[in-house]
Amino acid sequence: MARFTLIVNGKQREVDVPPDTPLLWVLRDTLGLTGTKYSCGEALCGACTVHLNGNPIASCRYPISAVGGQTVTTIEGLSADGTHPVQQAWVELSVPQCGYCQTGQIMQAAALLEDNPNPSLAEVDAAMAGVLCRCGTYLRIRKAVQRAAELKSMVGGVR
Repeated sequence: MARFTLIVNGKQREVDVPPDTPLLWVLRDTLGLTGTKYSCGEALCGACTVHLNGNPIASCRYPISAVGGQTVTTIEGLSADGTHPVQQAWVELSVPQCGYCQTGQIMQAAALLEDNPNPSLAEVDAAMAGVLCRCGTYLRIRKAVQRAAELKSMVGGVR
């Protein structure tokens, strides 16, 4: 066991876990933040996407020893009340079907729009390709990313 300090959703947190523990399990099991989902465990599906210093990462394969002192944002920290433009667009366009991949989709879309506030369809498709949706709601996801870009431009949305 080792002690690690990290900033999660704006709060400094200390955890005592083995250094090779994936960030996903620290978030879910140690800190009780269950919005981030486990799916493949191999960083292939994107369901476990969180932001590390603003960049999307697959938390299932990222060891806590590589996180120390850095800033982690989970779906719970994207906005306290669900008013982030991506979350608003997801609700407005009824994107989820089963919903399992949606936290990863939302986190990936939020990172995309932070880096590129007005992406082309090709850029949306490329950025979102790493987050798989077993229900196949890709057209709604694409439309929601575009809508979120519109919403973000109207209010100067923040990550």
